[in-house]
Formats: sequence, C-alpha cells, structure tokens
Amino acid sequence: MLVRETMTPDPIVVHPDTSFGDAMELLRTKKIRRLPVVDDKGVLVGIVVEKDLLKAAPSPATTLSVYEIPYLLSKLKIKDIMTKRVITVEEDWPLEEAARVMVEHKIGCLPVVRGNKVIGIITETDIFRAMTLALGGEPQSLRVMVQVPDQKGELAKLSNQVAQMGGDIRSLVTLVGKESKQGEITMKVLGVKRDELVPALEKVGIKVVDVREAGTRYEPRLISSH
Repeated sequence: MLVRETMTPDPIVVHPDTSFGDAMELLRTKKIRRLPVVDDKGVLVGIVVEKDLLKAAPSPATTLSVYEIPYLLSKLKIKDIMTKRVITVEEDWPLEEAARVMVEHKIGCLPVVRGNKVIGIITETDIFRAMTLALGGEPQSLRVMVQVPDQKGELAKLSNQVAQMGGDIRSLVTLVGKESKQGEITMKVLGVKRDELVPALEKVGIKVVDVREAGTRYEPRLISSH
C-alpha cells in the first residue's frame, strides 16, 4: 500500500496571515487537528496543529481582562505560531515508510507533497485504519497466529500446508523480534475448519499460538471512577 492510497487528498490549508480565530474555527467546524500552511503560490511553509493553538491561547489563570484577550488574539497570526521546519513525504512512498517517519520523529501527521506543493496529508489515524484493513477478514475466515523459526522456507511451508488443505490465505502479516530467533505470523484463512487446521500446522512443526473467528467485533469496557 502506498501513501497516495491512504492520504486525505487536497487537505484544508491556511495562509501565514490567517488569524488565530479563523484557524480555530476551521479546526472546530471541519473536525480536524492539523493545518498545513501555504504561501500565496501554494508552497508549503509550515504546519500548525491544534495543540499549538491551544498553547497560544491564554489560560484560565491569566490576569488579562475579558476585553484584552479578544484584542490580543485578533492580532495573533498563524505565522507567529506555526512550525516552520516541516517533515513531509511523497505520494509514492510505501505506507510503512511514512509510519516509520512518524514513529522516529514522534509526530502525528505528515503533509504529502509533490515538489513543494501540498497534495495531501496522512495522519496516525490513517495508518491505524490501513492496518485494520490489512488485518481484517471475512466473518467466515479464521484469524490464525503462529510462531515459526526465523529462517528461510518457513513461510512457504506454512502457505503450502494451508493450500494443501484447500484453504485460502486472505491476508498475512509477519513480525520478527529483534533478539528472538522466532518469527510471528498472523494470517486470515478462508475455507478451512479450525479443528483441522491446527493439527495440520502443528504436524509440520508450526506452533499455533492463537486461533479465533475473524470479523468478531470486540466492544471496549468503560471504567469510570467517581
């Protein structure tokens, strides 16, 4: 999956001279948290996020009067608040590379540029949504998590065994530990019964860690203290 398949195209942008109030209104009405900042030529010159605006707003403990606050905020421009050094990605990047950049730089979004023009934006929510789709599966399929040695041929052995049983692997995600010599594979399998699949995999030396029906919706439990 590439960035262009997951990003929000043509994101809402603001100008450096956009006022604090107008930017806040955009965030509230459009229900977004980030605003790329572009100049008169549409060139990316910065980015402002919701927390930047909230930090710029006076706190409830301020000594300013109710008359002074609106006046000061009306003078505040996005160029006074925005981050000027913006980390960006391009539309043809692999999605996992965009995710890596977010993790390494501890940021929640990346403007997507073509040259120096903003054509989209990708957020941590977009990454999570893509991951959910990748791990998703039909209600009739099985979600199978197995552990295999981190060595050549193990994935082929797994897929061959499923195929011999008439099964169809609809999605597959692998994870190899940094220190462990074991790899973990999570896959969605269609057309095979659980009672038949588990012993068949274990027969060829594949350790089955967990098996459950795919597509089951789990509801979060709310804990509230009074």
